[in-house]
Amino acid sequence: MDDTENSQTVSAGQLRAYIERIERLEEEKQTISDDIKEVYAEAGGTGFDKKAIRKIVARRKLDAAERQEQDSILDLYEEALGMATAD
Repeated sequence: MDDTENSQTVSAGQLRAYIERIERLEEEKQTISDDIKEVYAEAGGTGFDKKAIRKIVARRKLDAAERQEQDSILDLYEEALGMATAD
């Protein structure tokens, strides 16, 4: 076996290992996604608004400055469309 064949064999083995790892992680990701859906369904079943919970989960990922910026832009757009509420 020459060096080219050997490196191709090793590369094929490495590639297979990467692909198998990705496949396992994709399975885990799907399982986690299903678990998250179940939690939202459970929360909805007890009377909580699932859309509001999703929004809060997304907003908690932001830092305070990012949240403030989003709020300011939303307020500006709502005001421009005549949707602003009185404080």
